[in-house]
Amino acid sequence: MNVRRQRISGIAVAAVTALGLGTLSACSGASAAGNTEKFDVVASFYPMAFLALQIGGDHVNVTSLTEPGQEPHDLEISAKQTAQLQESDAVLYLKDLQPSVDDAVAQSEVKTKIDAASLTTLEKHGNEVGGHAAEHDDHEDEESSGLDPHIWLDPVRYAQVAEGVGKAFEKADPDHAADYRTNTAALVKKLDALDTEFEDGLAHTKSKVFLTTHAAFGYVAERYGLTEEAINGLDPESEPSAARVKELEKMAKADGVTTVFYETLVSDKTAKTIAADAGLKTDVLDPIEGITDKSRGNNYFSVQRANLKALQTALGAK
Repeated sequence: MNVRRQRISGIAVAAVTALGLGTLSACSGASAAGNTEKFDVVASFYPMAFLALQIGGDHVNVTSLTEPGQEPHDLEISAKQTAQLQESDAVLYLKDLQPSVDDAVAQSEVKTKIDAASLTTLEKHGNEVGGHAAEHDDHEDEESSGLDPHIWLDPVRYAQVAEGVGKAFEKADPDHAADYRTNTAALVKKLDALDTEFEDGLAHTKSKVFLTTHAAFGYVAERYGLTEEAINGLDPESEPSAARVKELEKMAKADGVTTVFYETLVSDKTAKTIAADAGLKTDVLDPIEGITDKSRGNNYFSVQRANLKALQTALGAK
């Protein structure tokens, strides 16, 4: 099966929350980012912070540069955050996602700089609704690399990143290397199990096409033999043209699409408008850029499983 793949070219809203292995505190707060007795790690946003906590356990103090509800692209690092970054032992980020973070990391003297994008493979995903959906994207190729940054939504790629982060922690904090190695192996095992859940759960469905307001699931579609069609590329809140809506309605009917997915942290206006016009349902598919009280779960794994359930329902899993 040739799976048409979506070009991902942006990030919606990010948030951070307390996690089971420790507490995430925004760097704009007290001097939590550095100079503690633990291995101090600054993470750029939730998916990176989650990895740091899962792998570091009790040995790390993790802070996030992106505060709850803050849009990652809009992040402008303050002088105070820059100073706190300098005091940290390591920084974990995803290059080309947040320009201000990239600049701050490049200028910092942090000894351990971990770029998640360098720990796995990234791809470009093309928007193929009607073969020309990119025409509707006013911000085409905003990502400087043009590559899809949503690697954490693919359990396999996320596991690869986890392994790289674990090795970096071992090297930077050798006193606790054995624990980092153990924690990394445990996390990778959980991600492998999640991959199996998705593979089995999406193997037999009535439809293989799903419709989203924002292109964020290209890796998921590719991994599990699905096709993602997006209303918008970069801007999940932009208004599609009348021609675009008709195009989507035609595609939905032809491919047996039942649901328009939207994100919890972004307005559902566009999704509901198109769904109403096309006689479709709406539901949430979460890009897990942050965890809030609107999230269907309190961490990466629980939200991923909620996403799987939503996809199974929309695609008619047998």
